[in-house]
Amino acid sequence: MKIISIIRGTEYDLSLFSEEKISKLENNLVERHTKKGLDLYFACLVRKKEIKATPEEIVRQLYLMVLTEDMGYPVSRMELEYEVTFGREKKRADIVVFDKQQVTSPYIIVELKKPKLKDGKEQLKSYCNATGAPIGVWSNGRSISYYHRKDPNYFEDLSGIPMSNQKLSDILSERWKIADLIKKDKLVNERKSLKDLILEMEDEILTSAGVDVFEEVFKLIFTKLFDEMESGRKPDRNLEFRNYGYTEDELYNIIQGLFDKAKDKWEGVFNDKEQILLAPSHLSICISSLQDVKLFNSNLEVVDEAFEYLMSKSQKGEKGQYFTPRYVIDMCVKMLNPKADEKIIDTAAGSCGFPVHSIFHVWQKILESKGLKRSHLFTLEEKPAECSDYVQNNVFAIDFDEKAVRVARTLNLIAGDGQTNVMHLNTLDYERWEQDFVNKPGWLETYSKGWFKLKKLRSDKNSYRDFGFDIVMANPPFAGDEKQTRILAKYELAKNVCLEKIKNVPKGYSIINGEPTYPEALSNLNNSAETVYQMSDGTFRKTKLKQATTMSRDVLFVERNLDFLKPGGRMAIVLPQGRFNNSSDKFLREYITDRCRILAVVGLHGNVFKPHTGTKTSVLFVQKWDDELCPKVDDYNIFFATMQEPSKDNSGDKIYRNTVDEEGNNIPLLDSHGHLIVKHDLFNHDGLTGDGIAEAFAEFAKKEKLSFFADAPLMK
Repeated sequence: MKIISIIRGTEYDLSLFSEEKISKLENNLVERHTKKGLDLYFACLVRKKEIKATPEEIVRQLYLMVLTEDMGYPVSRMELEYEVTFGREKKRADIVVFDKQQVTSPYIIVELKKPKLKDGKEQLKSYCNATGAPIGVWSNGRSISYYHRKDPNYFEDLSGIPMSNQKLSDILSERWKIADLIKKDKLVNERKSLKDLILEMEDEILTSAGVDVFEEVFKLIFTKLFDEMESGRKPDRNLEFRNYGYTEDELYNIIQGLFDKAKDKWEGVFNDKEQILLAPSHLSICISSLQDVKLFNSNLEVVDEAFEYLMSKSQKGEKGQYFTPRYVIDMCVKMLNPKADEKIIDTAAGSCGFPVHSIFHVWQKILESKGLKRSHLFTLEEKPAECSDYVQNNVFAIDFDEKAVRVARTLNLIAGDGQTNVMHLNTLDYERWEQDFVNKPGWLETYSKGWFKLKKLRSDKNSYRDFGFDIVMANPPFAGDEKQTRILAKYELAKNVCLEKIKNVPKGYSIINGEPTYPEALSNLNNSAETVYQMSDGTFRKTKLKQATTMSRDVLFVERNLDFLKPGGRMAIVLPQGRFNNSSDKFLREYITDRCRILAVVGLHGNVFKPHTGTKTSVLFVQKWDDELCPKVDDYNIFFATMQEPSKDNSGDKIYRNTVDEEGNNIPLLDSHGHLIVKHDLFNHDGLTGDGIAEAFAEFAKKEKLSFFADAPLMK
């Protein structure tokens, strides 16, 4: 019998352990008849007697194999169910390894009874504090965490535990290079996310540290990204974002110095005088939590997930604007297929997911054209000049949230190797860009390079309304209305067109049968046309214009984004599903079809934006009419698709793909970098999953001879 069947359905797992150890334990299983029926037992390595094979006991025996076979600890130094006294109360620690010299003093305590990290860590801390043990380990067989007890109040993360012939100081002082970080990356080896680690830091010290959590964690991630980049380009360099056994004050000075270097490299995110405000003791805990994490990967999703959490905590969600999941962004990028000579902008950038993933898409095409492969550290390595030129000259982003802009600038600065065109502006209120932003003290100092490039892309040098971008991708705010009359007056979609009944047709007026579309009514009013419409009941109506007093921001963003596009340009925009269905939004649909060809509508699952919102959304893809790139026709095919896989559960937690091993067991499907793959049907993930919506659209686009896929052969 397979022990996986005993584990299945519980909070325990076996993915941390090798097939060899699992098979070895299975070979020791024996059946025993008890009063309750047939049970499975195996001989305990330490207690030397048969023990019932429960989920907790299975994980314990497998970890005992790790301690004895891999780490070299003798069974003679171990005790199971070790009694720990708390006043009158007594509890039992799962595994205790005793000190080599002081043979009765606990050295390592392992907690397995509590299969959830938060519960297990609290239990582990209490055991270590009560016994004085300096090292604690928690695991449920899927994830594992190692801790160093510095004093009763603070536990620092360890990269692992010492071998039996090592001292704790050997682990703490071991110098790491980028290759070590790749090999021992905590996110891969301990099955954790950066968000999980931030939550742990909050529980441990951040909530009581008296600092802005967003700002201080942002500084640390910013600094660590710089450290990884420096070592990635100089593989023999020792990583500096690491505690090699320094005092707390020594470590603080080292990290502050590294932060200063990062600020010099990537300007315009922090001011020159910015300092790390965490106390040295708190900083030491945070460094130990983050130092074993590799932030750079084949993309920047690891960092982005952490920023999404931090931003949602601070303010982003309150404005109805949510970070777009990276798998949705990748689908949009694959479907719009940006080229190296095309200019792209995100007008509601958030953390800059659309531009950054467009960068990755174009970079990969550039590398393929040179016969180069995308590597494990794709985002870290120096690229051909064409790659950095593309970022610095063709990629732009705007957001009204200053914190989001700083996050976006960080990611783009890394991609652009020190340059970026991400700016703090109010996309909708373009007439006051200079007054409210550009002329403010310090704004040009930070954003001047991108600003002057953006100005050159204007269609009219005296206005900031129309631009000449090839691609716009955006996820504008779902919630909230624009109520400022001054702003609403600039938008055609903020005008209500009414049909006023008249008795007689004035002399000289032309009569048109049928009700006008929204664009026709707008056109007639704008041209002061002398036109009357005759309804099906024979009555006559005259168009009348009325300024709306309020309008949803996502509706205004549709018009604004189309103004950013040149003729033949294309757009992907995330909109609430109601915009495609509601009779009250007919005017919006007519406005879009008048200015664009609708390329595709992709319905997203209702869980995609959870836990922030359960709003059902779709992505609209359009191309502006143009005589050459997209000639206007009355009838054409449109690609429709609906996402079938939810990608997240009802709580907003991601659902990951599984695969089957040689033994027929379900195990997590990992990409080439050891990371979990989200379960969705939007596109083929590096050949590891089936084709999805993006691939189906690509084939549709080639058959339709759409301009941006015209140079590609049919897939089948």
